[in-house]
Amino acid sequence: MTMTPTRTPSTTLSGATAAPGMPPIHRGSMKPQPWLGVTRRLRGETAPADAPWRESAARSAAAPAAWEAAAKTRRRWLLFWVLSATLLSAGLLWSIQPSAGSNLVELAQVALFTLLFAWVAAGAITAVMGFWVTLKGDRHTLSAKDAEGVTLPAEARTAVIMPICNEDVTTVFAGLRATCESLTASGAQRLFDVFVLSDTNRPEVRAAELRAWQTMREQLAAGGSEIRVYYRWRQLRTRRKAGNVADFCRRWGRDYRYMVVMDADSVMSGDTLVTLARLMEKNPRAGILQTAPRACGHATLHARAQQFASRVTGRLFTLGMQFWQLGEAHYWGHNAIIRVEPFMKHCGLGTLPGTGALAGEILSHDFVEAALMRRAGYEVWLVGDLEGSYEQQPPHLLAELQRDRRWCQGNLQNARLIAEPGLKGVHRAMLATGAMSYVSAPLWLAYVVLGAGIWMHSNDDTVPTLLTHRSVITLWITTGLMLALPRVLGVWAVLRRGEQAAFGGTVQLIASSVLEALMSALQAPIRMAAHSLFVIGGLTGWTLEWKSPPREASDVSWTEALRRFGPLTAVVAVALVAVSSVSPATTLWLLPMGLPLLFSVPFTVLSSQGALGQRLRDAGWLTIPEEVRSPAVLRQAWHYAQLYANLPALATALLSDLPRLAALAMKAVGPRHTGQGLRGEARRQRMLQLSRNAQDAAAAEQLHFLNEPHSLRLLHAATAGQAMPR
Repeated sequence: MTMTPTRTPSTTLSGATAAPGMPPIHRGSMKPQPWLGVTRRLRGETAPADAPWRESAARSAAAPAAWEAAAKTRRRWLLFWVLSATLLSAGLLWSIQPSAGSNLVELAQVALFTLLFAWVAAGAITAVMGFWVTLKGDRHTLSAKDAEGVTLPAEARTAVIMPICNEDVTTVFAGLRATCESLTASGAQRLFDVFVLSDTNRPEVRAAELRAWQTMREQLAAGGSEIRVYYRWRQLRTRRKAGNVADFCRRWGRDYRYMVVMDADSVMSGDTLVTLARLMEKNPRAGILQTAPRACGHATLHARAQQFASRVTGRLFTLGMQFWQLGEAHYWGHNAIIRVEPFMKHCGLGTLPGTGALAGEILSHDFVEAALMRRAGYEVWLVGDLEGSYEQQPPHLLAELQRDRRWCQGNLQNARLIAEPGLKGVHRAMLATGAMSYVSAPLWLAYVVLGAGIWMHSNDDTVPTLLTHRSVITLWITTGLMLALPRVLGVWAVLRRGEQAAFGGTVQLIASSVLEALMSALQAPIRMAAHSLFVIGGLTGWTLEWKSPPREASDVSWTEALRRFGPLTAVVAVALVAVSSVSPATTLWLLPMGLPLLFSVPFTVLSSQGALGQRLRDAGWLTIPEEVRSPAVLRQAWHYAQLYANLPALATALLSDLPRLAALAMKAVGPRHTGQGLRGEARRQRMLQLSRNAQDAAAAEQLHFLNEPHSLRLLHAATAGQAMPR
C-alpha cells in the first residue's frame, strides 16, 4: 500500500497567520459491520458471500503462519489442565455432600463450584505458562527484538491519536508533551503526527484543553521540535470513543499507514512508538500490535498496590496469555498500533439490534475490533517484552468500580457477538471470558448463599465435624493454592531473574506481596458485591452514566465512602445478625465475605490516602521499578504535570479572555465563515444579547461558539461596545 504524505502549511505559533489547525480532509469510507446475532445464527443464517472480510480471510487461510500449529497445541494443553483440575475438585466436593445427588440445592452448589473453579484454574494455569515464558522465553511469539535493523520508509506514516472526553487536562497534556519530546529525540518525528480528539461537553474543560494544547505547541517549538500536534473537537458525539476513532479514520485515515491509539493517561516513549511501526513494517500480516502498558503514576495505597500487583503477578498473566494466544491476542483499546487500511475496511462497528441494555451502540469496542481484524485474516499480537508503554491505575476503589461499571455493561453486551460468522475460536472465547469476568461475581455470591443454606440445614451444625473431613481440607487447600499460585510464582520469577533490587529488595518484595495479597482479599468481597449489582443493572437496563474515572489522585472523604457503601454495610450487618441467631456455625462460613463488607467504608477511605501511600513508598513497600529508576519519559511527564497544574485556569468559556479564546479556536479549527446571510445576522443578534448577560448561554451553546472563532470575536466586540465585525 502506497501512501501520499499530506503536509499542511506551517502555523506561526504567535498567531500571526490564520492557517488551519487541522490537515486537509482526505475522506475515506469506514462502513459499520452488520451483526447477525445468536438467534439468526441458530436459524442457520450466515454472512453474505461478498462480505468484505471473506477474501482476505481466504488468503490468510491458504497460507497459515508457522505459529498457528503451536497455538493449537498450547490451547489443547491449557484446556486439558483446566478440565483435569476442575473435575478432580468437583469430585471431591461431590463426595462430601451430606446426601449427594438427592438435593437440588447441593447439586446447584456443585455446579456453581465446578464453573467457578474452572475460572480460577484457567487463571492459575495461564500464570504458570507466563512463569515458563519468563524463565525460558518463547520462540513463536512476536518480540520487540524483531524490529532490529528495520528501516521505516517515508510513506510509513503514523498518526498518534488520543481520544479524550472531559478528562483531567493536566494528565492529558503532561503525558502527551513528554511523549512528543521523546518522539522528537528518537529522530523519527517527521513520520509521526499527533492528534488530540476531543469529545468534551463541558465548556470550561474545552477551553482549558485549547489553552493547554497551545501552550504545549509553543513549548515543543521552543525546544526545537517540529512534530505536528493537532486538536479536533467533535460537535456530534456519536458512538463514544469508537466513534471518535472512526471519525478520525474517515477524515484522515487514508493519509496514514498506521495509527497508535492512546488513552488520556497514556505515556509512551519515542523508541517504543518507532519500534511498533518497525514491527508493523516487518510483519505485513499484523493488523494490531498491543503493548503491555505498565501501571505507574499514583501514590495512593490502592493505586500502589495495584501497580505492584501488575508488575509482579500481572506480568505472568500477560506473558501467559501471550503464550497461548500468539497471533490471536487481545486488544485493550490503547497503547497499541493499528494498520489503518484493514481497520477502516473491516472494523467498523454497527449497532446491535433489539432493545434493552444490551442493544444499541457497542460500548467495549476493543475486544470486538480485535476479533474483526483477525476474522479478516490479519494477526493481532501482544508484544509483551516491549518497554516504554505506561498507564495509570484508578487512584482509589471508588474510581476503579466506576470504571468497572462501564466495562461490565460493555462486556455483557459483547457476549451477544459470540456466534458471529467467521470469528476465530479464541476470540469467541475472549468475548465469553470478558462477560464471565463480571458474571462470576453474582455466581460467587450465589455459591456462598447456597453453602450457607446447606450448612444451616445439615444434621450436624458443628464446625469441628466439618473441619475434620479430609476431603474438605483437601478441597480448601487446593482452592487456596490455585488463588495463591500466581503471586508465589510472580515473586519467584523476580528472584530468579535477579530483579528484586528494583522492587526494594528481597525482604520488601516478599513483604509487599503479602500486603498486596491481604488488600486483595479484603477488596474481593467489595468487588463481588459491586460487580453483582453491575451485572443486574446491565441485564435489567438500569441507567448507566458513561463517565471516565478520575485520572487525578484525591483522597476519598468519609462522607462519600459512607454514601456509597453505607447501605451495603447495613444490609450485611443485619444479615449476619439474623444468620447467627439461627445457626452460629453458619456465621463462620459467611465471615470471610461479610467482614470486609462491614469495614468497606474505612478501608476505602484509608486506601485512598496519598499520604499513607507515600509513607509506604518511603519505607520501600509496594515499590515498582519505575520508582527506583524512572524512565526519562515518565520523569518528564510527572514534571510537566506539576507545571500544567499551576497554569491559570479559564473559568468559563464565555467570561474569560475572549480574544485569547478566539485566537486559540482559530488555530485549532481554522477560519470558519459563519458571519454571512441570515444565520450570520442571527448570530450577531445573539451576541448582543449575551453581551448583556453571558450567563444566559447554555453549555451546548458555549461549546458551539468555541468551534466558531468569528462568534467569539463578535461577542468580544459586543461586550467591549465596539462595532461588530462581519
